[in-house]
Amino acid sequence: MTEYTRVPLQGYQERTDSELLERASAFEARIARRRTIREFSDRDVPREVIAACIHAAGQAPSGANIQPWYFEAIRDAKTKREIRHAAEDEERRFYGGRAGEEWLDALAPLGTDENKLFLETAPWLIAIFEQRHGRDEEGEKVRHYYTKESVGLATGFLIAALHHAGLATLTHTPSPMGFLNRILARPTNEKAFLLLVVGHPADDATVPDISRKSLDRIANFRS
Repeated sequence: MTEYTRVPLQGYQERTDSELLERASAFEARIARRRTIREFSDRDVPREVIAACIHAAGQAPSGANIQPWYFEAIRDAKTKREIRHAAEDEERRFYGGRAGEEWLDALAPLGTDENKLFLETAPWLIAIFEQRHGRDEEGEKVRHYYTKESVGLATGFLIAALHHAGLATLTHTPSPMGFLNRILARPTNEKAFLLLVVGHPADDATVPDISRKSLDRIANFRS
């Protein structure tokens, strides 16, 4: 087992209560403007922007510091087209009966269907993989801990970073997603966790007129 050398905390900046509230409120207002879109512009996004956001995602906490995630960032048109066709095959089965009436009824107000043009139109797709276990230098299987929780945290960091940069996203989860391992040549110890569509909104992009739960419906304070 690796033992880490303990070093002094660096980078923490003490702030007054009013500064804390100001910063928290500013982030709250900014993240509240985040909306999922399905109509993307084909306008390019520099690779460096995507790289910075993925690196930010890699700073997320993880069980035993294993960091059990891998990100495939795809701009190549041929690969995006192959992913779209494979995803639409799965989605046709999903909407054709696999999902069940209750699930389809829940999705109906959002207007989703099996057609996923955005997978080709958006400049970037980011496939996020969960590394369910690893291998040591001798090739022996190494257990990973809290992988889904860890990858979920990193995905949240990534979405927030992309939104902070000024981009729009769509979380896409065709089920099953094994085709991503095949198309992107990822190893069998990795499982596709989520496909994130990234770019600028199209000029005619629309979003459902929905609201979020109020604070008192999602939190309780015992003070």
